[in-house]
This record gives sequence, C-alpha cells and structure tokens, in this order.
Amino acid sequence: ARLLFEMFEGKVIPANWNNEAVKDSLDLCLACKGCKGDCPVNVDMATYKAEFLSHYYARKLRPVAAYSMGWIYWWARIAEVAPGVANAVMSLPIFKTLGGVARERAMPRFAKATFVEQFKKRPSLSKTKKVVLWPDTFNNHFHPATANAAADVLEAAGYEVIIPRKRLCCGRPLYDWGFLGMAKTLLRETIDALKPELDEGIPIVGLEPSCVSVFRDELPNLFANDADAIRLSKAVKTLPEFLLGENVPLPKLTGKVLVQSHCHHKAILHFDEEEKVLKKLGLDVDHPDSGCCGMAGAFGFEPDKYELSMRVGERVLLPAIRDAERDTIIVADGFSCREQIAQGTDREALHLAQVLQMAMSNEAPGQLSEQRYPDDAATLDVPKLAWKAAGIAGGIALFAGGIALLRRRRRKKSKFLLS
Repeated sequence: ARLLFEMFEGKVIPANWNNEAVKDSLDLCLACKGCKGDCPVNVDMATYKAEFLSHYYARKLRPVAAYSMGWIYWWARIAEVAPGVANAVMSLPIFKTLGGVARERAMPRFAKATFVEQFKKRPSLSKTKKVVLWPDTFNNHFHPATANAAADVLEAAGYEVIIPRKRLCCGRPLYDWGFLGMAKTLLRETIDALKPELDEGIPIVGLEPSCVSVFRDELPNLFANDADAIRLSKAVKTLPEFLLGENVPLPKLTGKVLVQSHCHHKAILHFDEEEKVLKKLGLDVDHPDSGCCGMAGAFGFEPDKYELSMRVGERVLLPAIRDAERDTIIVADGFSCREQIAQGTDREALHLAQVLQMAMSNEAPGQLSEQRYPDDAATLDVPKLAWKAAGIAGGIALFAGGIALLRRRRRKKSKFLLS
C-alpha cells in the first residue's frame, strides 16, 4: 500500500503503471482480503492488486498461468465435452510445464458429469418458495456432489431449487490476474440473466465463498450506480446465512469437526454463521486460528509460489488435520482450501452442504467421513487413448504456440514503439 502511494506521488519511484517495484511487492500478495477485514481503515490490497495488474498488463502478455488458470471458466466448459481426455492431458508433466503449474502439484480432476447435467435429471418439485442455487465453476465441474448435497438440503427445507437458465460465471479467477474487463463483462451478463429472479425476489445461494464474495464486494464496487447490481449483491447468500436467515430447522449430528474458514468467507462474508450451523447440528467445533490455507486460489499452483504456499499451510492447518482423530470431520467450503488439504494431508475436506446431508441421513459419520463421497473424476478408456492422443498433443502445441506467437508480436511491437 505504501509503494502504491509512493507511485502515485511520483517522487521516490516512477509515477506510472509499468512499475516493476510495485509489481514485485504485490507478487506475494495472497489476495486473501484479510487486510480488508482486519485493518481499521479497511485497506483492500486484493482490489489494489487487481487494479494495478489490469494497467500493468494493458500492453503486454501475462504469465502463462494467467491463461491456464485464470481462464478456468472457459477451459472447464471445453473439458465438459470430454472430461476424461482433459484429466489425461492435465496429468501429463508437459502440461504443467507449458501451463505454468508447479510440478509438485496434482491437478484438480474434472468430474464425469457436471452438476448442471445431473441437476437437469432431478425430478421437478413445484413449491411455493423458490431459491436459486448458483452453480459455480468449481462445484459444477470438479465437486458436483457438493452442489447436489446443497440441492438436497434446500429441497428438504421446503424450497423448489432452480438454477440459472444459462451458463454464468462471476469471474472470480480473473481478478487475481487483473482481467478486470473480462470479469466485468461476465458480471454484466450475470446481472442481466438473473434480473427475472431478482424481480421475483427469489434468493440466491452460493456454495463457493470466493464467488459469493465477488457478489458482495467486487460487484457493487464495479457497478456502484447500477440498481440491479446492488439488488443482486444483496440477494446472494452463503448456505449457512440462508438457512439461519430463513429459520430452517436443522437435523442433528454428533461428533467432532475441524473447520477451515476460507479467507474471503472470513474477511468479507463473516464466518460466524457457519460455526452457528455446525453447533446447532450438535457438533463439537474446532476452528483453529490457521489464517490462510496457503493455496489462495491459483497462488499455490504457481511454480515459484509452491514452497511458500506449503509453508503457510504447515504453519497451523495441515499439522492440525494430521493430528485430528480419524472420526473428526474435516470441513472446508473453499475449493482452494479443499485442494490444499487433499494435497498436503491424507484427508479430504467436506463442504458444509455435505455435512448437512449427512445429518439428514440420521447416520453417525464414523471414521473418515469423506469416504461417503468417493472420487467421481472422469477417466479415459484405454482403447480410446490412441486416437485421441494426436488431438491432445495438437491442443497442447496450439496453446503453447499461440502464447509464444503473442509474446513475439508484443516484443516486436515494443521494439517498434521504442525505436
């Protein structure tokens, strides 16, 4: 924050957006928004970082990881056509090299079928009360069991669950790389698509904390004078906020829970409601003061950030999970938190929606409760591998070649402008 002030003043460092000193200082920012939640004057370094990067990269290419991970919404839609092929490609070491991913990381695996596909096959329930379940990219493509659990919980509470009529995205991964124009376009599309539901006063429930925080934080900032944007911002709730706000009766579940709060959940949305729901279920809640899990979206997947990411996780969270008893339920709602836990321990975290679904079944969770939700990742049939290999290799080559070509054109343009 101080360097940004110095940049705008222009006395100590250059007063322009192409400022390497500022970029370097922001490089290790986790964009966790902890500063906004904890700072007395609400300094929001995550927003400052996104704004700075949007200007810094206005005339230059971003790192490859910005495209391979920042554009996950579009890559996921392509992978939906053949998720087994996508998983096979992402498991190749060359993909990590070309995609700017740390070789130590395991890539998240696309599910066999998206939540949206599965939801269309659910029996239609017509009820007087409706709620929109927001199918974020992560739970839609990677963890559809979470969204299905949430649908079960909301239906059991007496609501007709609906989803948006078209594919939408809040643009969360784009902010970390400064793609503000693209993010704003996606939000505009979302505002327009959900206007009928807003007019009807239908509430919207989001499952991924980082996505809900976009609606509550970035949306009103980017569309401050848009009445529909403000309505949408107020309409979106987390699952625990919605259940408590509607006074939904909760089932009972006994046992111990170790819960990790997503940084945006804690800083923007506040985590008290989640703890209240867990305690109302009858669970013994352990919420360690772990801070960020270390993954922080795509941060922990970058090669030069991997070691720091793990050091952050090893500070409190990962040792606490390893020390937890086997019948302790591990809870984390954030996709990146769940990935860090899965890749840093021998446990996997459940979403609150899955814990509620478990409580509805009236069964004791038992040991390793996450085994109730087995891996549903798509695999590639071996006989099909040969004829798809050329397509896989071609796709990788096109991606790498396209980035290289754009970089070369940018360099030539820069030399021309300087000459």
